Amino acid sequence: MTDIINFDGEISPENCLDKIIHGDCLQVMRTLPEKCVDVVITSPPYNLLNSTGNGLKKNTRTGKWKNAAIKNGYEEYEDNLPYDEYIFWQRECVAEMCRIIKDDGAIFYNNKNRVQNGLLEDRGEILKGFPLRQIIIWKRSGAINFNPGYFLPTTEQIYLLCNKSFRLAKGANKNTDVWEVKQEMKNPHPAPFPEELIDKIVSSTTGQIILDPFAGSGTTAVSAKKFGRNFILIEKSLKYCELARKRIDGEEDWRNDGNSSRENTRESVQESVLVFPLPFEY
Repeated sequence: MTDIINFDGEISPENCLDKIIHGDCLQVMRTLPEKCVDVVITSPPYNLLNSTGNGLKKNTRTGKWKNAAIKNGYEEYEDNLPYDEYIFWQRECVAEMCRIIKDDGAIFYNNKNRVQNGLLEDRGEILKGFPLRQIIIWKRSGAINFNPGYFLPTTEQIYLLCNKSFRLAKGANKNTDVWEVKQEMKNPHPAPFPEELIDKIVSSTTGQIILDPFAGSGTTAVSAKKFGRNFILIEKSLKYCELARKRIDGEEDWRNDGNSSRENTRESVQESVLVFPLPFEY
């Protein structure tokens, strides 16, 4: 069974391989030594509940967001910071990720641009000064547009930050920089990574130790195991730590009806994924 470690102010990579660390990701990463992981794959909260106008509001019980799990926010995190504070916090997190990746390491950082009060909130602001190599466009399909004032938004950005020695796995450079991957619907986490998306990232790298500091329901670990890699997960919510543990250990599979184990085979990458109509934040 995958262990959940309660962070007590000190941690070492050797003691947390293939484990879930329950704690604040910034505090945990600051205790890790330099150059101790190969790849970081993560998606922080998007600050969705700091919305204006027609944006998402917490605890919406009627209308277009009533069935969206994200309306309730995250466990133990409000997702509602002032813009400047959000950017500062995420820059601190990215700085730690850059510090702990190896000389040939890489970071796949997923976030989403927003428009608030008619002004662009460009997530590229978070990454100024960091070693950005490429921006991958993740195109979600199957969403529903409830607002006649806007075209249907279906894209997010995956920023590839890496040290100069980083190279893709053999043949991965044949992929384009636009990835069409459907969102998952049955996962009880309010904003889950699609497993297919993380499979594409993990299989495109050769790094053995993969870190996800915003682990959520543990998709990064599920994919890491599938491709024979080690993982380190950090998650602030104990509830999500337990969700991730059950998923990693095969006790739950939300893409099937009921709780059933699924073999960790590469063929499962091709399984169909259900679509979740994500909101837009204008």
